[in-house]
Amino acid sequence: MKITWLGHSGFRIEIGKQILLIDPWFDGNPAFPEDKKEEAIVGASHVLLSHGHGDHSANAVGIASDLGIPVVGMFDLMSFWEARHGIQTVGFNKGGTVDLGDVKVTMVNAVHSSSISSDNGPIYTGSEAGFMIEGEGHVIYFSGDTDVMADMKVFNDLHKPDIGILACGGHFTMDMRRAAYAAREFFDFKTVIPCHYKTFPLLAQSADPLVEALPGVDVKVPEVMESITF
Repeated sequence: MKITWLGHSGFRIEIGKQILLIDPWFDGNPAFPEDKKEEAIVGASHVLLSHGHGDHSANAVGIASDLGIPVVGMFDLMSFWEARHGIQTVGFNKGGTVDLGDVKVTMVNAVHSSSISSDNGPIYTGSEAGFMIEGEGHVIYFSGDTDVMADMKVFNDLHKPDIGILACGGHFTMDMRRAAYAAREFFDFKTVIPCHYKTFPLLAQSADPLVEALPGVDVKVPEVMESITF
């Protein structure tokens, strides 16, 4: 299994026979090198989308259309995009599990908001979410944009994720301190990967506080387009 950070909250996960693009945001992303887009998306089988905000969803429809692959996410937004853009989608909701080939994806709760922009103001797109991604003997918890939640204990009890991809940049999501608290109090991760930081000056610029707060956990801090192999 290989996890590649695409900057901000975007990831490429090669797991089983699938290549999942999670919240891939390239156009206008100051953390992503423009000349690496084709490398980032080549061979992708699905786009997973946690919520509608542009720094997560802006490229989803284009990638799905160009590659002929489905976007997987909240039923409300998937139905809207399928009707408007004619793309393939897999719409489901929190607590639901879908089989993507040999990979199982369960949608779990997050605490944030979800909308897309329009000329008439925001269009609300259902609800924000995270994912449990199970395959190759691993369970990955992708938190999506969220604060700490007591729900996380339930997630751990039910799914026992060994890898946590945690939003931790602050201001819009958990900061490093809160993400570390979530990892310590609710989970038993072997590996943690930070995201949703360094993209803008408003966000945390270093994951050092997370590393220092989790001495018993292997906190991986990759550069953009750097892969971690499990």
